[in-house]
Amino acid sequence: MTPARLLRRLVLLEEGEAPALLWSALYFFLLLFGFYLLRPVREAIGIARGADKLPWLMTGTLVAMALANPAFAALVSRLPRRRFIPWAYRFFALNMLAFFLAFRLLPGHGGAGLGYAFYIWLSVFNLFVVSVFWGLMSDVWSGAQGRRLFGFIATGGTLGAIAGAALTGALTKGFGLGGLHLKVDPLSLLLLSMVTLELAVQCVKRLATIFALGDVAHGAREPGPGLLEGLRLITTSRYLQLICAYMLLFTITSTFLYLQQGAIVARAFSGTAARTAAFARIDLWVNVLTLATQVFLTGRIITRLGIPFVLSILPVLSLAGFGALWAWPTFGVMALFQVLRRGLHYAVDRPAREILYIPLGPEERYKSKPFIDTFVYRGGDLLGVWAPTALMALAIPVGLAAVGCSGLWLGSSLALGRRVKQIG
Repeated sequence: MTPARLLRRLVLLEEGEAPALLWSALYFFLLLFGFYLLRPVREAIGIARGADKLPWLMTGTLVAMALANPAFAALVSRLPRRRFIPWAYRFFALNMLAFFLAFRLLPGHGGAGLGYAFYIWLSVFNLFVVSVFWGLMSDVWSGAQGRRLFGFIATGGTLGAIAGAALTGALTKGFGLGGLHLKVDPLSLLLLSMVTLELAVQCVKRLATIFALGDVAHGAREPGPGLLEGLRLITTSRYLQLICAYMLLFTITSTFLYLQQGAIVARAFSGTAARTAAFARIDLWVNVLTLATQVFLTGRIITRLGIPFVLSILPVLSLAGFGALWAWPTFGVMALFQVLRRGLHYAVDRPAREILYIPLGPEERYKSKPFIDTFVYRGGDLLGVWAPTALMALAIPVGLAAVGCSGLWLGSSLALGRRVKQIG
């Protein structure tokens, strides 16, 4: 069977779509490969001096998002898409080089301050580069194409995440070479991440040529001026407000689970290497599940069952999962819930959510969307991370609050689904 025929069996592909589809998938592969090389390092740094530091790290990340969004909006307002996307990625690559040099040259790897700064920076980096990626995808593909193809495009990211997590896990454990057991400093992977980010820039340039971005005849407008235009559009659009509510409740429940993960891993494992390996194993299995679902099911689920149905999958799973974790707070239960939730999020929920932006204009895609994907997302983190303190004061179990938030999330998904049907 030829590669072309195999691709047509896996994807609901139409004539002429294959080159752009493969470049899009490669682009996402490179982004997530670079991020997942560094994600387990970030997780280990986050709990190195106790999981109780995570709320402050989340707060610092939200502040960083508040500063980064106007700067990004200014870049978007002044440059066309084919230029501001490469500029943004190369800026982050220079940041990676700066962190690598700082960790290498400063005494004691710069201490806790530099480690926490890296944690916050990587959180900002991940949300922005992925938001920009999906903004471009919703820009160049139509709604019908998104339903058929976004699952396969997301597969590229999943393969990158699997490769990055597997490589980091292997290098932190060490490997044999010529009878020697060698161990690689994970921070050296910052340099490899720089290379993958530049390769992603080349994919953007190729897609810009295929889709004639910047060509007036192509019919797509560039984002206009106005640093706060994205925020203004959110305040006036019921559709964007429902997306915000969906994102906020998704993030709050994700943060509840993230905090429980950090505390459970800290209890179950000792030492940075063992904890990094545990996080890497969870990441690996999340992406194995994601890949299997994306390859065989995502496009067909979204096409046949529709966006409203898909948006309700994770809230229902979270209702059941938080109930189980409340009763049995063990590493096994947490890992299973985390793998299922994150795997289905990446496989079906995230592609469906990105399709929501296809009917919108460039301001919504490149200004409102990054604000929602970064500031609203981290705002949910902040609420979720500080909520346990307030809940303790009110004598409300965190598990009960997590179940309640999952119920609210389900309600918001149903309201958003109805709005999707109205828009058509």
